Amino acid sequence: MDNLVTKLLEKSQEAFIMAIEIYNKPTLKYRVEGFSFFICNAWELLLKAYLIDKGESIYYKDDTSRTFSLEVCIKKVLTNEHDPLRKNLEKIVELRNISTHFITEEYELIYIPLFQSCVINYTNKLMAYFNVDITERLGSNFLTLSVRLSDIDEAEIKARYPSTIVSKLLHTKENIENSLPDNGQDKYAIKVTHDWALVKNPKHATATFSISSSADEATYIMKQTIDPQASYPFKTKKCIDLINKWIRGEGIPFVSPARPEEQPGRFNTNHFDLFCKFYNIKENDLYTYCYNLNSNPSYSYNQKLIEFMKTEIRKDPEHIIQSLRAKIKK
Repeated sequence: MDNLVTKLLEKSQEAFIMAIEIYNKPTLKYRVEGFSFFICNAWELLLKAYLIDKGESIYYKDDTSRTFSLEVCIKKVLTNEHDPLRKNLEKIVELRNISTHFITEEYELIYIPLFQSCVINYTNKLMAYFNVDITERLGSNFLTLSVRLSDIDEAEIKARYPSTIVSKLLHTKENIENSLPDNGQDKYAIKVTHDWALVKNPKHATATFSISSSADEATYIMKQTIDPQASYPFKTKKCIDLINKWIRGEGIPFVSPARPEEQPGRFNTNHFDLFCKFYNIKENDLYTYCYNLNSNPSYSYNQKLIEFMKTEIRKDPEHIIQSLRAKIKK
């Protein structure tokens, strides 16, 4: 890999980690601005490294002393202007640009769905472009941003700020909320929601609560809240894509029994389902989360599952699939 590309990638990851650390520090009031500055810097360096690695210039033709801005890099690399990932990044660039003027602390509540999605998008693109896993430097549990669970009180906003700021803030809130996806476009925004279940069946809840026979004693302290969409961000197709990129990137001699002539073989849906069946993955909340809201449950997975599958494949890449099938038949 080109030395300049290596340096850009190193700085990109440092900027990304800075963004996470700033946002998750509870004592900082500069979280929104700090996160937007550093996450944009991380993306700019990543996209420039990608362009250089593809043999393209990162300098303006009319001024070779200046490198492309992030906005230009986005258009050159993420060419589909309707791509949810690109739209997410452009929204955060807008926020970074206005951060130099004035931002209220309420912006945190508005932008957190976009921030969380941007974090996941970066880790995925870093892996896709350069086969670099950021969780080797920053544990996957740190990729979930700390959320202040409250709502914007319009009356309080109007009492605290001048009318021009109130108008801008409420307009931004409405614009972001109206653009939040209902069709699974988590590359644009990840809704921060929390499910509830009675303590008799808490398996799929993100928090627990108790019911008392006395109304005066019906309140209990919640022990834990999580965001499953952030903690388990990968669907089956994405898991398979990441494993195949790893196989090709590291030259793992994986063999698919269906097409043994392919070198390396392709890890497919049948292989993924085989792993899930043999290791009982879908019943293990260490690796998976089940959205059991109807008769057809939907599953999502985390980085731990990707690493687990890599470890098992690495042990015997040429025979792992045949071995699992044989063991299941016994």
